Amino acid sequence: MTRSPRRSAAQRGPALGTAAFRLAGAGAVSLAWLLAAGPAAAHSGSPPPPPAFPGVLLLWSFDPTIVLPLALAAAGYLWAVRSVDAAHPNTKVPPRRIVAWLAGLIVIEIALQSPIEAYDTTLFSDHMVQHVLLTIVAAPLLALGAPITLLLRFARPETRKRWILPVLHSRITRVISFPVVTWILFAGYMWLAHFSPLFEWSLENPFVHQLEHVGFLGTALLFWWPAVAADPSPWRMRHPTRLVYMFLQMPQNTFLGLTLYSATVPLYPYYLNLARSWGPSVLDDQQIAGGIMWISGDVVFMTAIMLILRGLLRNEEREAKAIDARIAPELAAIREREKRLAERLAGERGGGSGGG
Repeated sequence: MTRSPRRSAAQRGPALGTAAFRLAGAGAVSLAWLLAAGPAAAHSGSPPPPPAFPGVLLLWSFDPTIVLPLALAAAGYLWAVRSVDAAHPNTKVPPRRIVAWLAGLIVIEIALQSPIEAYDTTLFSDHMVQHVLLTIVAAPLLALGAPITLLLRFARPETRKRWILPVLHSRITRVISFPVVTWILFAGYMWLAHFSPLFEWSLENPFVHQLEHVGFLGTALLFWWPAVAADPSPWRMRHPTRLVYMFLQMPQNTFLGLTLYSATVPLYPYYLNLARSWGPSVLDDQQIAGGIMWISGDVVFMTAIMLILRGLLRNEEREAKAIDARIAPELAAIREREKRLAERLAGERGGGSGGG
């Protein structure tokens, strides 16, 4: 009886693809479902006591229905990275992508489990911090992690061909990833969440509150997907188009924040009826929330615009170098012909002078 030869790292990588693909998929599905079905205990009917340092720093809930999916998402990503790096040692996953993915998961944990969560239905400004963390901090970080690219490299060829690529090329993916659609979904959901009964329902019903978080994170991921452009997409935008795409989102976000900031009356009866005896007034709290959306949005979107502009300049520089490299042989040939012509003309003039 002969033993089968030990498989190499490159052979083990594809073999692990299906298992880790299922693990990562299960983690993503669990994260979406568990965020929507978070426990109602985190949202009591009466306001909590005022935050006091340093005790407020200990108000972490560590709800396993959120912590475990985030841990699965981190473990699945790191497992895939290890397999890809072992199978392709010359083209390893860039460390910056790993850092971005893990940082995005940490931001979600902070938004949903830290002391921020303890006051998310008590202070509108605190609730706004959650929205900001999910939409313009966690979402772009996760997009920078390039999970689709990692999944394509990690999965076995038959898995890519049968499952992943058909989903990426499907009609529904082409529709929801179209930049105009993603832009409208992101902006539209921000207005819907703050100027519709959805906001009041989210404050009164923990299940709706968690669904609201899923909506924020989901629409934000769709928006940042083509903007970051770290993953393949049915619609690839060039740098100038990405600049316009991002630039137009900034004034929309600013206007929404200013609308909340400049309102002269409280917009949400829930906060008026909460009977909170500490902290800023309901109107002041609302203005703080509008200011948080306005300022943080401008900072993040302007930063993104500057990064895209830097990428545009680098891309133009690379293209210029490529053009120079392509025409260099032709220029060298032209210079060689000019040199020979100059030598021949000089010889003819020298010969003519000697004959005279």
